[in-house]
Amino acid sequence: MLVLTATDIEKVYSMQDAIAADKQALKIYTQGNSEVPLRTNFDMQNGQCLFMPAHIKGSDIVGIKIVSVFPDNPKLGKPSVPAQVLMLDPQTGEVCAILDGTYVTQLRTGAVQGAATDLLARKDASRAVLIGTGGQAISQLEAMLTVRPLTDVAIFDINVEKAKQFTAQMQQRFARFSTNLYFSENLDEDISQADIITSVTTSKLATFNGAKVKPGTHINGVGAYTPAMHEIPADIVEKADIRVLDTKDGVFAEAGDIIDPIKQQLVTENDFLELGDLVSEPEKCRQNPQQITVFKTVGTAVLDVYVGYDIYLKAKAKGIGLHI
Repeated sequence: MLVLTATDIEKVYSMQDAIAADKQALKIYTQGNSEVPLRTNFDMQNGQCLFMPAHIKGSDIVGIKIVSVFPDNPKLGKPSVPAQVLMLDPQTGEVCAILDGTYVTQLRTGAVQGAATDLLARKDASRAVLIGTGGQAISQLEAMLTVRPLTDVAIFDINVEKAKQFTAQMQQRFARFSTNLYFSENLDEDISQADIITSVTTSKLATFNGAKVKPGTHINGVGAYTPAMHEIPADIVEKADIRVLDTKDGVFAEAGDIIDPIKQQLVTENDFLELGDLVSEPEKCRQNPQQITVFKTVGTAVLDVYVGYDIYLKAKAKGIGLHI
């Protein structure tokens, strides 16, 4: 069995790798070639444990992500949301790999936004806005920088000091992209100039003013994942020329910023595509530079397991990781 830490994964797997893997994983999902049982949750005395399995039909890919939410863990010097991805050997049923699930989640979540941005944003996109500087923000920023040659990215968070600190850290971390990263002093102005907007928050209210969005902008909603959360303004969901989801089943059940516009009859479920549709049929992507496009994701275990297996193969080939 191979054990892979975040450091191990970084040695063998790039954001570009993850974006390519996510595209294929969602193509497989949309074509009906995966099995994704309902998530199983157990409420424990000190927290909650969540189990998310997936299987790619006709392949060697089968596994499960286990995530626990234990708020008091930091008092013990442990992470509050520990996670692992377990891959199984399809021939024997034995666990063949254990991966750092927190890092895999960050990587595949950034990558799915990167996949959508790659397929939907204008090719000449140069300015972006990132809203939210929490645990998923680093991979979201890296994904945007990976798929488009951005000159400027405005970064905003309601916690100003946190946002400024994050911006300074990211300017150093992603210096290789030669992109100007700056704290947004005027979000409305930055939104009005943005070619790409990515919101990664758990906000119950829209995180930006939809009236400020210019024609041709691509918008990603990544953080909100319950019916009570609403990152993307309803008027933007209504106005968008192309609306894309990672999985219809997941978003229609969980994402308030899509559920509510449907309830309000601003749009219907038939007005949405899945990302897998775009991978299979590129003609469904952006057709002109004036179109507003929207992507919403809540995640699926298919991404964790497909990316996890891809990482496992690359690490095994390069002799990276600990065999136990």
